[in-house]
Amino acid sequence: MTSTPVTTSATTAAAETASAAVSAAEAADGTGLHGPVTDWFDEHARDLPWRRPEAGAWGVMVSEFMLQQTPVSRVLPVYEQWVARWPRPADLAAEAPGEAVRAWGRLGYPRRALRLHAAASAIQERHGGDVPREHGQLLALPGVGEYTAAAVASFAYGQRHAVLDTNVRRVFARAVAGRQYPPNATTAAERKLARALLPEDEALAARWAAATMELGALVCTARGPECGRCPIAAQCAWRLAGSPAHEGPARRTQTYAGTDRQVRGKLLAVLRAAVSPVPQVALDAVWHEPVQRARALDGLVADGLVEPLAGGRYRLPLT
Repeated sequence: MTSTPVTTSATTAAAETASAAVSAAEAADGTGLHGPVTDWFDEHARDLPWRRPEAGAWGVMVSEFMLQQTPVSRVLPVYEQWVARWPRPADLAAEAPGEAVRAWGRLGYPRRALRLHAAASAIQERHGGDVPREHGQLLALPGVGEYTAAAVASFAYGQRHAVLDTNVRRVFARAVAGRQYPPNATTAAERKLARALLPEDEALAARWAAATMELGALVCTARGPECGRCPIAAQCAWRLAGSPAHEGPARRTQTYAGTDRQVRGKLLAVLRAAVSPVPQVALDAVWHEPVQRARALDGLVADGLVEPLAGGRYRLPLT
């Protein structure tokens, strides 16, 4: 007579520990993550205009500038208008930088519009109007940092680069490092981990970059991660550890009401709507506190977003 094995709690615990160890080891080098995440992306990725083939590298670059600190829902209408008006870098470069600020609308952080205009001008001057393919050439463009250069090279040209935005950093922090949130600023350790997790195959690496970003945006969100929808929940180090609460520095929160940013936005709104230079009195009417209003206007002038003229008048920059 054959005896039936009895599963004890100790045996079950040992099996769970071993499974967790295997999952953690697979996550550490990405082998257990690539397939599930990219398969999920193939099925669930949003149909965004900058992901379509017709967007080209310029469409990808425009989207990356606009999406910095701004949600997709706000970017979509401005992006569509922008690429319809300026389908190539040369089209934007031919316009005054103030027109880029005007078209930026209420996306916020309008210096991005000036930087994108400067990048378009450099692309026209240095690269014959075509967004360069080489990472180093992208990085040399005005307003293009490490993240944007990697994103354009990866998403537009299918190259193998670690693309680390807030969403990707959060996915890696949870799935691999076992932490609820990444550090406030990107660290060398995060960059090293991102490079270690990159698939060797170039095409797969580009899909992985887009897929991890989408996973963080749609599922592994900051405030309400939906672990039941996550394709790598079984391997997630944070979940396996019991989803411990964040123990690091307090998460930064951004305020807007009553800040200089709000005042700057109100001043720019007047200038964007104007077809001719705006007198000081029209700007004075947008904010009740004169010291803060003057500080905000001075900041806009210093940033090159507003051009002062004789007679106390102001306009968006022409050069």
